[in-house]
Amino acid sequence: MNFDLTIEQKIIQKTIREFSEAEVAPGAEQRDKDKRFPKEIFQKLGELGMMGLPFPQKYGGADSDTISFAIVVEELSRACGSTGITYSAHISLGGAPLHLFGTEEQKQKYLTPICTGESLGAFGLTEPNAGSDAGGTQTEAVLKNNEFIINGNKCFITNASFAKHLALTAITGRDGAKKEISAIIVPTHAKGFQVIDNYEKMGLNASNTTELVLEDVHVPEENLLGKRGEGFRQFLITLDGGRIGIGAMAVGIAQAAYEKALSYAKERKQFGKSISSFQAIQFKLADMAMKIELARNMVYKAAWLKDQGRKFSKEASMAKLYASEICMEVTNQAVQIHGGYGYMKEYHVERFMRDAKLLEIGEGTSEIQRLVIARSIGC
Repeated sequence: MNFDLTIEQKIIQKTIREFSEAEVAPGAEQRDKDKRFPKEIFQKLGELGMMGLPFPQKYGGADSDTISFAIVVEELSRACGSTGITYSAHISLGGAPLHLFGTEEQKQKYLTPICTGESLGAFGLTEPNAGSDAGGTQTEAVLKNNEFIINGNKCFITNASFAKHLALTAITGRDGAKKEISAIIVPTHAKGFQVIDNYEKMGLNASNTTELVLEDVHVPEENLLGKRGEGFRQFLITLDGGRIGIGAMAVGIAQAAYEKALSYAKERKQFGKSISSFQAIQFKLADMAMKIELARNMVYKAAWLKDQGRKFSKEASMAKLYASEICMEVTNQAVQIHGGYGYMKEYHVERFMRDAKLLEIGEGTSEIQRLVIARSIGC
């Protein structure tokens, strides 16, 4: 086994770390307070060639790999969780389904603007009554005169305010109680399509989280993504890749919290010495460092398996589950090490803790991950 990054991966890591420290981190706290989406950051990421990182060059991508994608998500999240989740969703939920299931014409038309950064990527899956039970989808698309007429609504959709189009799941047929669920590409400017951005969130306040309302939205039949009736299978495959992104995001936020806690522990003096000299604090920091390293290795392994064309669903769920839960634990301990100052916004760690919670919920809750893992081991 070789745990070294390739030369290309090291260059990407160095480039995105320098970019994140110079462009992303300085305004992260203020963006969180103002709930301001960082459009300028994504314009610059487009100029760096990062917006289509793992996709083919002929669509404007960089032909890179999943490990490189995980590195970019980790480094962006280390600087700002909101930026990290925006980028992760752009690639893994917005671009990936088009790349995996789209026709050549669809890729040219819809994947290219995602790769160039002209449009952010988004994916319409979750509904008010279809969260963990995504099969409970109620949005319907009726085919009439070579057009799908779509009615329904989606919730908690990342990036939709800045997406020119997105794939969404809808019922395209019924056989008794059984639903035929398909994926359809829908332009967000279509008549009857409304994107509502008014959620009040616990964290990740500088990211865009929206509700979608579709009232008699007409799209041509050619906008069907993949085969009719395979939408359920498609989004399960999409979520497998997305979980690598969430795992990488968790590693990045945990790393940032750990670094803040370590630095503070060295500077903070109590009883005449730095608190980093106290065994209670040392043990906390040691556990944090160990768990972050384990989580990173799990994320990179899942990404490597994906790049090798091997099965990675179980490993992606394990990485997402473990990384998100240790991220919550690490950010909690970072606040604890800071004491009263950890409760104050200017020390950042409370933001890391608020941002971390979503990672135990989004793209499959911790409970759903355990179900996926249990089934994969034959339970």
